[in-house]
Amino acid sequence: MAYYLDIDVSTLYNWRKHKPNLYRIVMLGFKFDEAIEQSKKNYESLLDSDNNIKDEIERFR
Repeated sequence: MAYYLDIDVSTLYNWRKHKPNLYRIVMLGFKFDEAIEQSKKNYESLLDSDNNIKDEIERFR
């Protein structure tokens, strides 16, 4: 994470120790990015399932 933020590991440690709110916000930002990516994957999966079901229905008409 420190590399991604372009900071030293010691800076990240100091944020955690001396500025816990800043550290919490940074960590929540990373979790938010992960949640967005997971939501995108879930959406794509549901869209694929919807298309498969629609195709299956069309075959039986």
